[in-house]
Amino acid sequence: MSLQKILLELLSGMVTSSEIFLLTLLLALPLGLLISFGRMAKCRILRFLTQFYISVMRGTPLMLQLLVVYYGPYFIFGIRITNDYRFIAVIIGFVLNYAAYFAEIYRGGIQSIPVGQYEAAKVLGYNRAQCFIRIIMPQVIKRIIPAMTNEIITLIKDTSLSFALAVPEMFTTAKAIAAADKTMTAFAAAGVFYYVFNLLVAGIMRKAEQKLSYYH
Repeated sequence: MSLQKILLELLSGMVTSSEIFLLTLLLALPLGLLISFGRMAKCRILRFLTQFYISVMRGTPLMLQLLVVYYGPYFIFGIRITNDYRFIAVIIGFVLNYAAYFAEIYRGGIQSIPVGQYEAAKVLGYNRAQCFIRIIMPQVIKRIIPAMTNEIITLIKDTSLSFALAVPEMFTTAKAIAAADKTMTAFAAAGVFYYVFNLLVAGIMRKAEQKLSYYH
């Protein structure tokens, strides 16, 4: 297979990898924030449940979680599994996993804000929602960007785990090409794709951090 054809095949796989990456971010970021609220809730039961969830998601391999999400409906409920469900299972598995990590990052950022800022906002007439959205959250975002950048870069590389469910993302495509052509060219090209993707995301996050640098 020519280099041009290899690159075209990998580009097709890269589109799938990008879809997994973007959908995971769009769903896991807000879900992680909700879970962080539960983690800090006054209700002991809610706090325990969210803490247990986070512990399980962070304490077990993502690949295992993907397999459970995919095969679980059949083995537990007897629901027939279709090929279309593979991609959906990947998204569900990634979202549930990364929401747990994002939740802990959010929690650390929120709890790092001095209590006095909440009290000052109350004196100024802000309710709790206004205080959080206008005063607390902008500072939290600034503080958690470095940690979020690390997790997001890890997410880019973790999309390769989709091969466990035979979803044709870039790593799966590269592996198939390498096996068929008995060459490392596809792996080398895939490595370049991942590296450039990571550089792009890191650059975007760095720009965001600089733009929010007026928050302390």
